[in-house]
Amino acid sequence: MASLIIAVILLSVLLSGSFFAIEVNGDSGGNGGAVELVSTVAEQREFDYFALAVQWPATYCSKSTKCCTQSGCCRGANSPSGFTIHGLWPDYNDGSWPSCCSGPAFDETEISSLLDALDKYWPTLNFPVFSHAPLGCIDYQWEKHGTCSSSVTGDEYNYFITTLNLYFKYNVTEVLFEAGYVPSNSEKYPSGGIISAIENAFHTTPQLVCLNGALEEVRLCLTKDFKFRECVAGSDCPDYVSLPEFASLDVTKTSGRLISGADKIAITKPLFFLRALLPFSSAILFISFKGETQKI
Repeated sequence: MASLIIAVILLSVLLSGSFFAIEVNGDSGGNGGAVELVSTVAEQREFDYFALAVQWPATYCSKSTKCCTQSGCCRGANSPSGFTIHGLWPDYNDGSWPSCCSGPAFDETEISSLLDALDKYWPTLNFPVFSHAPLGCIDYQWEKHGTCSSSVTGDEYNYFITTLNLYFKYNVTEVLFEAGYVPSNSEKYPSGGIISAIENAFHTTPQLVCLNGALEEVRLCLTKDFKFRECVAGSDCPDYVSLPEFASLDVTKTSGRLISGADKIAITKPLFFLRALLPFSSAILFISFKGETQKI
């Protein structure tokens, strides 16, 4: 009993040690369940570059069987017809990224003039656990990624308007459709051809993310002055991929909150190890589970 009490006391001392966050990829998207690092608040530093991620809704929504009326997966004739924004994410060159930095909390009034555009081009396909519906992932994106981008993008309004402008400027949907890569439930397209089409348009190599052989996401990596650069991670897609047609979920037949494994919903849990079991440890491990190769 005395040793247990001592272990608990020593555990409190460990709180001043270094922190590590390990993300276990619940849906590896083809990379075999990769383990990736995400910086905690205690160790955040200035990021190195941005990743602009756009997602193909048909692939993304195929993982969901239930949704709420606000979800972009359930809009019928008003469903997205092209790639939509997933996020503008600050990243590190070592493959990790900052998350949930200090800064002002999300304030809907700051972006009231952008809400219509955000709903159309940045629709919520998945409602993070801690989101404030009906905005869904928008507030989550700001608090998780926007706050860590503020040294470059500034306040909340500028973060979202910057992301929208990058999305319009580098129109992945237009580039792929014009190159003949159009939605089809029967065709398979060479992933190398998709990469080449984007390289020819933007003079940069994108990172492709796939799910069960279907293109799910395209990521463009940019310097902090928004010039193209190479992405740290490579593509995880097979040689031939599909670009499925969108099939809106029928909200009248399914109910409940849409929570799929697609987004990087990092619910961080501390794992408390007794000092007696880890006599030389000075770190506390955090494990979070997500469904993609990187982040929401």
